[in-house]
Amino acid sequence: MYTISKEFHFSASHILYGLDDGHPCGRMHGHNYVIVVELQSDTLNDVGFVKDYRELDPIKAFIDDHLDHRHLNDILLYDGQKERLLFAPNPSAEIMAEQLYLIFHRMVPEVTAVTVKETPKTAATYRP
Repeated sequence: MYTISKEFHFSASHILYGLDDGHPCGRMHGHNYVIVVELQSDTLNDVGFVKDYRELDPIKAFIDDHLDHRHLNDILLYDGQKERLLFAPNPSAEIMAEQLYLIFHRMVPEVTAVTVKETPKTAATYRP
């Protein structure tokens, strides 16, 4: 099994609801997020790649168009049937990783996991 990964960066704000009074994450705050997208394949293409990194440009475009410099609690996407909040009920790193995996896997089927880092020391990964 071959595994590759690529990092994408963006900045955004959010609020996490349901926390104890006084918890700093219950107030609006921001992060310089790092998204790590992992891809796997049993075989390599004719060039010797799992995937050409340039073929991940749609992921970068999604991040730039929908996440960068946004308030994550307010992001609405059309899922083919209706508009919905992307990270409902709360844009935690764990929920973000799951929802971004679902989107990115549809774009690039070789995507097997998505990690969301809010800080250099914290990370949440979704891998089905």
